[in-house]
Amino acid sequence: MTGDSAGDKLAEAEAAAAPATPVDAPAESTDGKKPPEPVRKSCSPGLTAWMTRNRLSIAFTSYQSGRLYLLGTEPKGRLSFHERIYQRAMGIVGNGQRLYMGGLYQIWRFENILGKGQLANGMFDRCYVPRNAQFTGAVDIHELGIQKGGAVVFVNTKYNCLCVPSVTHSFKVIWKPAFISKIVPEDRCHLNGLAMKDGKAKYVTAVCRSDTIDGWRDRRQNGGVVIDVETGEIVCEGLSMPHSPRWADGKLWVLNSGTGYLGTVDFATRKFVPQVFCPGFLRGLAIKGGFAAIGLSKPRYQRFDGLDLQKNLEDKDSEAWCGVQVVDLRSGSVVEWVRLDGPVTELFDVTFLDDVKCPMALGQQSPENLSLISVESGLGQEVAGAGR
Repeated sequence: MTGDSAGDKLAEAEAAAAPATPVDAPAESTDGKKPPEPVRKSCSPGLTAWMTRNRLSIAFTSYQSGRLYLLGTEPKGRLSFHERIYQRAMGIVGNGQRLYMGGLYQIWRFENILGKGQLANGMFDRCYVPRNAQFTGAVDIHELGIQKGGAVVFVNTKYNCLCVPSVTHSFKVIWKPAFISKIVPEDRCHLNGLAMKDGKAKYVTAVCRSDTIDGWRDRRQNGGVVIDVETGEIVCEGLSMPHSPRWADGKLWVLNSGTGYLGTVDFATRKFVPQVFCPGFLRGLAIKGGFAAIGLSKPRYQRFDGLDLQKNLEDKDSEAWCGVQVVDLRSGSVVEWVRLDGPVTELFDVTFLDDVKCPMALGQQSPENLSLISVESGLGQEVAGAGR
């Protein structure tokens, strides 16, 4: 594949496909029913300038809406809000060239097919195409990590363990908490978050230490723990539905989701140290250069009953958000944000895409998957017909 062939062929494929209904516009109703409520998107005025200064874009997921969202900056400085449908889009990790994302019953691997200097449709500098779907079955995949060497590791919440893909089976178990007595399809402790350190799975979060099916639901208030994968030691306890541990700048950051706080772990006391409050149920965390992108969700049943988060919101006279807030960790202030209002109320994961200005992706059932073909030559010569 040479020149601008990938971008040109993508433009041809998209032109041939039927136009999608804009997300912000009500769909036409042919059966007399009321059209669905549109998703309303808004963002801070400086979001694109901030992403440009920090040489990154943002990807986040919503299992509720089955969407992968990609935020970038168009050539003229406007926000690019690109979305694609993937059933139960969950954990997402990656870099400028490759992404992994958990789905309903598979792990998706996306590859960027654009070469250096190529643009798709004259705007996108990354085009992530699904190249592999590792079928796992419905094991409730949560967060993922990329190990040294490039292999993916994932949290298998239904089976209470860490896993890697298997060539012949649904998954291969590589670790489980000591308090889990056996590998069975019973979500006992709600293992959910994964922190990588030096290319290895290092810390995980669980809602509690229960060893009985669904036991975690009765321990959401203060049963949460952070566990060291290498030693099996519980390094932090007393948390409320913790999520998204991340090792950054010599600290272990974690979302104490049931309270609405981002904070750090004090290893000496095994306690959570709150740093920043965000108005929502927190899931998804990315940290780079002293900034954190945090995913926020609204309650499923109008209120966060039984959680301190509800009281914290009332004390601050605030309503819950659905969106992503970017926090300056030095000041604790929100510097940028994107917000979703309407039928989309829950997000799951957030990641930064380094050195990416304006990303796009193909969807699970995008028509372009049939016509967009790229060829890697092993013959040391150009490939005729690539993309046709």
